[in-house]
Amino acid sequence: MKKVVAVVIATLMVAVLMTGCTESEQVSYNIGKEADNFNVTRKLTVINARTDTILLEMEGTFSLSNNSDNELEVICEVGDGKYQKHFVYLNDDTMYVVEDISGANVDKYHYEINFLPEYGVKVTHKD
Repeated sequence: MKKVVAVVIATLMVAVLMTGCTESEQVSYNIGKEADNFNVTRKLTVINARTDTILLEMEGTFSLSNNSDNELEVICEVGDGKYQKHFVYLNDDTMYVVEDISGANVDKYHYEINFLPEYGVKVTHKD
């Protein structure tokens, strides 16, 4: 019975390891995290797809997300610990493009754990 349990556990472990994320998925996650932490300079362009008119351009370090009201939420870091939040409404005639201008310096072997980051406790692993 113990052998059967050990084989089942070993099989599950191999299955979990084989279904891990790809290198590109890990890099994509890391770049997204760097951008959300205001470490990547990006350019946002909102275009009226019907008329090819540029409606808005924004360049800088900002975090970007979609909300349930069909809006882009753009959070900009404007100073040490100071932020501004902007909304861009999207409809059937608008589209947006976000360009990574500066590129992100990410290391697939680097990870960071933050415990109560407002108190400055930070653990970083480096090889």
